[in-house]
Amino acid sequence: MNLLEVRDLSLEFKTRSGTVHALQDINMEIGKGETVGIVGESGSGKSVLSFAILRILDAAARTRSGSIQFAGMDMLGASERSLEEVRGREISMIFQNPRTALNPIRRIGRQIEDVLATHTSTLREDMKKKAIEALARVRIPDPERRYDAYPFELSGGQCQRVMIALALACNPQLLIADEPTTGLDVTTQAAILSLISELAKERKMATILITHDLALASEYCDRIVVMHAGHVVETAPVAEIFRRPRHPYTARLIASTPAPEQSIATLASIPGSLPDLRRDDLPSCRFHARCERAQEDCISKPLPNAAVRCLHPL
Repeated sequence: MNLLEVRDLSLEFKTRSGTVHALQDINMEIGKGETVGIVGESGSGKSVLSFAILRILDAAARTRSGSIQFAGMDMLGASERSLEEVRGREISMIFQNPRTALNPIRRIGRQIEDVLATHTSTLREDMKKKAIEALARVRIPDPERRYDAYPFELSGGQCQRVMIALALACNPQLLIADEPTTGLDVTTQAAILSLISELAKERKMATILITHDLALASEYCDRIVVMHAGHVVETAPVAEIFRRPRHPYTARLIASTPAPEQSIATLASIPGSLPDLRRDDLPSCRFHARCERAQEDCISKPLPNAAVRCLHPL
């Protein structure tokens, strides 16, 4: 049984310059203990999808159709009070920039205590001990001293570890990591992702890793969901998607991803850019204008509801 199921989700934003058709007919699922990577260019809808799952979208957002089920709970129909009980306790999120996600004027130990106080029955006299233990679990050096630190006193990597401690304080069933290594050096990136992976396995926790880096996703994920311009275009196990990508966009993404044995000269860029999602005349396939396999039917013929959403796959 799947822990999370997103079915036929379409979502838009009302703006002064028009309606942005941000997500269309999104289908994805994740099982207990599974790690799924969501990959694609900036603007493909990865973060919007994660915010939709948690129901933390801007007031301008409107769900046009579809459903989101988490552990049997209807996330779209749930009351705000029910959602507040789920967020942080059952589903947690690591945001892209920890320095903006953390409260700059509150000590990090107190921020962890806030989560424990909201979502657990931890006694007040045990709060500090639990917060320090949470920092120790994510390998913050000298956690007793860091408990009293402010975010500006920590490095980027340490701030991200604090975010992980906050996200895992209540042992959630699902962790959403939205570009968790943004702005970090390569060595710190590897350490952070290895830590997330290790803790997920230890707790049998499902994880969604959102990234534009296919190489990272291939190393840490069981399956990959490829997004382009608000569409899920391909879903497959990691080994399969690298051995034989079926969607032209997936193949282009892989060709543009550097590998240790390749020189920069061998990398191929993806032509064109994402379409303007405010258009009312968007083609059925939003990759149509950038695709070397595009044909006339790609403009108007509905896409197949399958693991590869392409009329002319590779």
